[in-house]
Amino acid sequence: MLKKLDKWLVICVLILSVTGLVMIFSASNVTSYMQFAKSPYNFFIRQFIFLIASLIISFFVLKIDTKIYEHFGLFFMIVIIGLLGGVLVYGKITNDASSWFRLGPITIQPSEFAKVITILWFSTYYSRKEHCTDFKKVLFPLILAFVIALLIAIQPDLGTTTLYLGIVFFMFLELPINWKVKRNSFIGLIVIVAGCLLLLLNNGVQLLFERQVERFNFLNPCERIYSTGNQVCNGYIAINNGGLFGKGLGNSTQKYLYLPEAYTDFIFAIIVEELGLLISVGILLLLFIILWRIFLIAKRSRTTRGALICYGVFWYILLHILINLGGLLGLMPLTGVPLPFLSYGGSYLMCLIISLALVLRVDYESKTTKSNK
Repeated sequence: MLKKLDKWLVICVLILSVTGLVMIFSASNVTSYMQFAKSPYNFFIRQFIFLIASLIISFFVLKIDTKIYEHFGLFFMIVIIGLLGGVLVYGKITNDASSWFRLGPITIQPSEFAKVITILWFSTYYSRKEHCTDFKKVLFPLILAFVIALLIAIQPDLGTTTLYLGIVFFMFLELPINWKVKRNSFIGLIVIVAGCLLLLLNNGVQLLFERQVERFNFLNPCERIYSTGNQVCNGYIAINNGGLFGKGLGNSTQKYLYLPEAYTDFIFAIIVEELGLLISVGILLLLFIILWRIFLIAKRSRTTRGALICYGVFWYILLHILINLGGLLGLMPLTGVPLPFLSYGGSYLMCLIISLALVLRVDYESKTTKSNK
């Protein structure tokens, strides 16, 4: 089986995973010791454990025929809706958001798993509705997706909500369903969303919190370096410090508590500062090679189900890259979205590796199946 896997994809994933571990250690060791009074290896060890667990789970994912998910997709969606509801009541509050369950020494973020589960269910559900003309049946998954987006927004997590809706939107555009049916379903969803928003506004519900509104003031961040522009401006300083060749691995100055969240959302700034612009561009190139290979696997998939899985994962990764770098460079508001493979975050890393295992499984099925299903 291993011989039939896309080698370019596997190699790029391994290189970026190792690079991510190294850079997470470099970017987090000072914060871990000085701010949290823990071992400098704390975040590195946690991420390493999640990476190993992800690879083990992915091994089993590679063995499972994607057709099997047709029987469990709706069940998974209901479970994730339940977990997203539960995290609002029992979740751990971090940065004013209730997004995580604490399980002993680790935390799990259900909203990250919601992305992959939605990709899987959309792919299996709509692959059986290619000739469907009943817009209500086409609309049903969109309604569940809206419920999930609403639960994520309530946490509140604007970044994940935006990214999740982006994945749903672009997957919807890829569906092999009659355009008129898609149009009617989309209009129906807009009516439902608009109705819910009007109902909330009429009851005096605040849709955006103050700290979220502040993030929309993202232009000229260095004019507000002591307030809302602190993170972006210090990110600029890190990038400027790095130049073409960098200051050397481990030699960042911005990670000494000048740049908040240096090992998560803003890790690319530390990468540029330590490794330089040339190597950083090379890292971005590896990310886009992964996207290119996913796109090729989608195009040659022998099943609609497989193609939709790949397209969903493609948008999943691309949107993470664009939103993360857009926030880092001050091109859009900060949203707390991690950069694939490089940012610290166990739940996201696990979902990312599992989603790529699904893509590799689709590639394997395309190479071993002679006829369309």
